[in-house]
Amino acid sequence: MFGIGSTELLIILVVALIVIGPSKLPDIMRTLGKGMAEFRRMSTDVKSTLEAEVDRADREQRQAEAKKELYPEKAAEAAPAQPAATVAEAAPAGKQSPSA
Repeated sequence: MFGIGSTELLIILVVALIVIGPSKLPDIMRTLGKGMAEFRRMSTDVKSTLEAEVDRADREQRQAEAKKELYPEKAAEAAPAQPAATVAEAAPAGKQSPSA
């Protein structure tokens, strides 16, 4: 757990017992445990959502490639034409092209 050994954990608990006091320590530990459980739940949810989105994007890409292989003439028509880069887009950031 975070690279903390049993000796270090025991020292932290003793210091917490002295600083916080024996009456409030169980409540604080319970609150800390609930917070850690909620954090784990949220991180698992974010991870599963991210994996689902990556899978969806991969599936869409494979479908587009399959359509392109099956219907090459339609893929050429459906592809949007890329506009030519303007002078302002081609100029490096922070430098403006002379317009005068």
